Amino acid sequence: MADLRNLETFVWVAHLGGFRAAAEKLNTTQPAVSQRIALLEAELGVRLFDREPRGVALTLKGNELLPYAERMLQLRADLLQAAREKRAMRGVVRLGVAETIVHTWLSKLIERMHAVYPALTLEIEVDTSPILRERLVAHQLDIAFLLGPVSEPRIKNVVLSSYPLAWVASPDLDLGPEPVPLSRLARWPIITYPRNTRPFITIREMMTRSDLPNLRMYGNASLSTIVRMTLDRIGISAIPPVVIRRELAEKRLRLVRAEQSLPDLNFSASYPLKPDSYMAEAVVETARELAQAEAKRRNKQRRA
Repeated sequence: MADLRNLETFVWVAHLGGFRAAAEKLNTTQPAVSQRIALLEAELGVRLFDREPRGVALTLKGNELLPYAERMLQLRADLLQAAREKRAMRGVVRLGVAETIVHTWLSKLIERMHAVYPALTLEIEVDTSPILRERLVAHQLDIAFLLGPVSEPRIKNVVLSSYPLAWVASPDLDLGPEPVPLSRLARWPIITYPRNTRPFITIREMMTRSDLPNLRMYGNASLSTIVRMTLDRIGISAIPPVVIRRELAEKRLRLVRAEQSLPDLNFSASYPLKPDSYMAEAVVETARELAQAEAKRRNKQRRA
């Protein structure tokens, strides 16, 4: 039966695309990785990788055998997880987060994980969903909370939360009677997420019509900057009301009822299935619980 260490090396070389990257991940040397792969290939009687100038690529047989190796390693991880206490789980989880989540329940997640898994470290990176997706697929992140799902092989998606996207303006802007037509909204710059994101693309398609004035859109990766620009009456923003609760309560900003509403933002937790994914699963399950609890509170407040 194949040595589990050799199987683990096979899986990481396949995921990371090279012996050097796998050696760094496994904290060993490149010759050691090469030897383990050679031993595994000899034991199985097949070639697992084709050597290429920029790294290695799975052979047809290697691609066929990879899910079996991943399953065996996952069974080992499940065994270890069942045997150990929660507080004994240790390691580093690289977590990418869209900024909307930062403004909602991320701090509660950090507190909960520290309380339940004190030896587990979260390395958090905040960026736009397209960037988080790229880094997740490139195995530079272990989990991403983003506008999803991520449609890639061997990546699991878990529904987290949904937030309405709304037109927001300063009360000092005279937009006329509601519902405000798109032609009147388009007189002002529209401030929203960056140009490579779903909200920006949706709004641009919605407002690119021959009967509308030339559209000016300001894409920004920082929600705090978008809110500041809206407060300064630079334009009308399209953001989730959940991130401006204080500004709405203090009447420094207001929601604008327009003739055409905006789609909801649907967030997923996405993570690749790999030998140590049990740690990602623990983080994602806690995040899902917190997101659902927050959604229930928001629904109760709306009904009150």
